[in-house]
Amino acid sequence: MTTETTAKRGRPAKQNNVQTEPKKAIFKEHVSTEKKVVEYELLQPGGIMFMLKAGPVSVYDKDTDSIRSIRYIPQENTIYTEEQTAKPVRQPIIFQSGRMFVNPTQPNLTKFMEMHPGNKANGGKVFRKVDHTQDAAEEMSTEFKVVDALNLLREKPVSDLIAVATALNFKTERPIDELKHDLMVYAKKNPGLFIESFDNPIIEAKALVKKAKDYGVISVSNGKVSWTDTNNYILSVPVGREDIEVIARYCLTEEGSSVLNEIKRQL
Repeated sequence: MTTETTAKRGRPAKQNNVQTEPKKAIFKEHVSTEKKVVEYELLQPGGIMFMLKAGPVSVYDKDTDSIRSIRYIPQENTIYTEEQTAKPVRQPIIFQSGRMFVNPTQPNLTKFMEMHPGNKANGGKVFRKVDHTQDAAEEMSTEFKVVDALNLLREKPVSDLIAVATALNFKTERPIDELKHDLMVYAKKNPGLFIESFDNPIIEAKALVKKAKDYGVISVSNGKVSWTDTNNYILSVPVGREDIEVIARYCLTEEGSSVLNEIKRQL
């Protein structure tokens, strides 16, 4: 008797051949540690050549919380006078056409320039470190402010423009296009101040006070401010102060609010 073996029907058995994904390569951001040339520029015109004295100058050293004397000596590893050799050979620091460059091989000069009291970063007015990235960001920010200021000039109603122009002492009795032109020039030079003018209550108050003075609602004589129709006293303007500025600021106080309301009523 022959026994036949038949294969079982159905799906084939699963194979446990699990394929793992290849590991992704991890790339670390490369941060350059290479030192670069540092550029400094004069804050005021210095001609073709300007010589900055190499010291000694007194500076505040925050590490020791003390006043120390520093000077630049090319052959010395330190800028602190008391740590230098007895007979150092000095060398002037020269700006050519208003600029001076410090190489990475001059760490002592870099330190001296960083701590020098003439550095703008230390409150000085002689030179500053040039940062092209920061300068570009600041220039871009200023340009955006100019655009915003010009948009306000185009979109604001004439009444608001006249109020700002009045507060800025522009002559307003002339064609509006001439007034807008002068405001445009001002906005380009002072974009931040021009933008703030529209949200500054003192601007509106100054405009109202100037208008009231021009229209004879109030009068100013010998430092005395009074109502023109009744000659009733309002306040006194201190010697050397601008009358419109003083009156406008007074009108914004609790005591002077009634004066501002009366000016609005009469205008």
